Amino acid sequence: MPVTDVHHDLDNLTLTITAQFAAPVERVWQIYADPRQLEKVWGPPTYPATVVDHDLTPGGRVTYYMTGPTGDRHAGYWLVTAVDEPNSLTFEDGFADLDFTPNPAMPVSRNVYTFTGYEGGTRATYTGVYESADALKKVLEMGIVEGSTLAINQIDTLLS
Repeated sequence: MPVTDVHHDLDNLTLTITAQFAAPVERVWQIYADPRQLEKVWGPPTYPATVVDHDLTPGGRVTYYMTGPTGDRHAGYWLVTAVDEPNSLTFEDGFADLDFTPNPAMPVSRNVYTFTGYEGGTRATYTGVYESADALKKVLEMGIVEGSTLAINQIDTLLS
């Protein structure tokens, strides 16, 4: 299993997931840079993602929806704020209506994904910072830890 640690901190409003992959940093980066590969790992196995727009540049936007087992769809977006290929990606991640209009009733997180060489592979650190403790609690109650862990753990299959 790639996920090695999950930690949430209500005082600092953060959720941090650490994972390790048996592939070089450049290969792990490609998963996020290629929308077709991203689709294979962004949602958990029972909620696969479809990436609609994919502009991985500062100021760019990534839009996607996940389709559940009964056909239900859940949309989201990234607003990309910084890119340091292949080392890091910074973006806001939010929930959206199916037309990709941001849903202001749902939490938005500021995310920093970092990829560093580690023991011949890559250590990935996924950190999300939320607007409030209530926002972090809401996504925790929605199952973000379980869903993110299942999604990230799919990366190993894609890398092999």
